[in-house]
Amino acid sequence: MTMPIRPKIAVCCLNRLLREAIARIVGKRAEFDVVPINLNLDPSETACALSEIDVLVLDSLSAVSHVTAHRSGSARPQSRVKCLLVSMDDNSDQFMSAIQMGVRGYVLHDASASDVLCAIRSVALGEAVCPASYTRVLFDYIVGHPRNGGQANQSASFTLTRREQELMPLIGSGKTNKEIASQLNISEQTVKNHVHRIMRKMQVSNRLEVCKAWQRQSSLSTSPGTGYSFEYSAS
Repeated sequence: MTMPIRPKIAVCCLNRLLREAIARIVGKRAEFDVVPINLNLDPSETACALSEIDVLVLDSLSAVSHVTAHRSGSARPQSRVKCLLVSMDDNSDQFMSAIQMGVRGYVLHDASASDVLCAIRSVALGEAVCPASYTRVLFDYIVGHPRNGGQANQSASFTLTRREQELMPLIGSGKTNKEIASQLNISEQTVKNHVHRIMRKMQVSNRLEVCKAWQRQSSLSTSPGTGYSFEYSAS
C-alpha cells in the first residue's frame, strides 16, 4: 500500500494548544501538506471539504461522530478521509468506541512528536495504529466475542430508568462522561454511576457493547421509551 504524494493533513483538535502544536509539528515535514478545514459548514460543504483530506486529526469522539455523519455526502470514496484521534484520556472504553466509529489511528495525549508523526504516516498509508498498551484490549475483545456473536447476551432483556434512557443517545453519539454531564447539568460522577448501572443491567463491559445491546432491544421492542434507535456505526 502506497501513501499519496504529499498527503493532505487537517488538524481539527478542539484543544487550541494541541491543535497548534500538532499543526506546527506536521507542517515542518515536507512529506505532508497541512491544510485548513472548517467542520462547521453546511453538510454538503463539509462533505466536499472532507473529500480533499487524507488524514483528519481530531481530539474528541463528538468530532469523529460529526465527521462520520457527513462522509456519506462526499463526492469521493468514503474511505479516503481517515481519522486519527488524539485522546485526552487514557480510557479503553473510549478507544473501543473510536474504533467502532471508524477511527484508523489512536494516540494518547502524552505521545511524543515522533509518535504522532508515525501515526499520521501509518494512517495515510491505510494502516491502523494504536498504543501498544491497547493491543491487549483488542485481543481481549476478540477473545470475549467469538464468531457466534456472543449469543448469550443477545437474548438478555433489561429495563432502563427514564434518566438512563436519556443517556443512551448521548453515549451512542460518542460523548464522554464529562460532555454528558455538562449537557444534562449533572455531575460527572453521577454520569459514571449511571453508565456503570447500565452496563450491569445489560451484562456488558464497555460502552460499545452498551450501544449494541440497546440497539438490539430497541429494534425488538415497541414499548414506550425503548422504541427509538440511534446511529452508532462506522461509515
